[in-house]
Amino acid sequence: MKKKLFIVASIALLASCEKPILSEDIPDDPDNPTEQVEMKRFTFTVKGDFASPTMRGYLTADDNQMTDLWVYDFVGDACVQSIHQSNKDADWGQPQMQLQYGTHHIYFVASRGTEPTVDDAVYTIVWSKPSDTFWKDYEVTVVNTSNGNRAVTLDRVVTKLKISPTDEVPDGMATLSVTPATWYAGLNFTTGEPAGTLSAVERSVNVPASYIGTTGTLSMSIFGFSPSMEWTTDLTLTAKDATGASLGTATIHDAPFRRNRVTEYSGGLFAVLAQMGVSVDDEWATPFQSTW
Repeated sequence: MKKKLFIVASIALLASCEKPILSEDIPDDPDNPTEQVEMKRFTFTVKGDFASPTMRGYLTADDNQMTDLWVYDFVGDACVQSIHQSNKDADWGQPQMQLQYGTHHIYFVASRGTEPTVDDAVYTIVWSKPSDTFWKDYEVTVVNTSNGNRAVTLDRVVTKLKISPTDEVPDGMATLSVTPATWYAGLNFTTGEPAGTLSAVERSVNVPASYIGTTGTLSMSIFGFSPSMEWTTDLTLTAKDATGASLGTATIHDAPFRRNRVTEYSGGLFAVLAQMGVSVDDEWATPFQSTW
């Protein structure tokens, strides 16, 4: 089932693409009323209810809490104000924003990726380690009679790759790595499209010593950003020892990916021949599963 993030909006304040201003800072000159700016307050209360009724009321997906929330207010092509919150903030999940009368595009990004880098010049957020991320372009026209309470639904904008070797974990294996030919570590927060293109960047996980000699225990997953249309890339899988020497490798050609879908591959890393097939099952959207 497709997972979404729900946002409920209420009443509030702010301006400047980098920092909010409070309502008392808004110019209000009674001798020059034409210069007054008409604005309406909104408070966006961000909630999620994706995985479990016990998590209701938290910004959570698959029992994992989001760590960052960005809200950008655009009028035409100009960003007029923005908010960034972390889950350590006292007002986490309740950003306040004051909107000038007129039409706005409010862009929401909620993520739990690691080390985000924001580039306001090109409207991108790129993570050193991407993880689950949700986005929405919400258009609102503000007038005096506008209802300050709004419901906004964020959509998942990442894909996930899961790798599961099927053969026995050999003695001396220390890491399992995957190297996509092309991968995306960020997004454009005004379009939701991928940004931060990576070429042949290796991602790896450590293999616990307790896994040695076992079968079916080892797997790894990585997140990346994806357009809504399916695309493909080649993958190189490698098992290494503690010195970095290869113990086994496999190559997957034209692995398919799509936003809000898990692509799952399983197969042997240490056999001379590796068979490949395709099947499909469902949890996020309709995950892609295959062997290599």
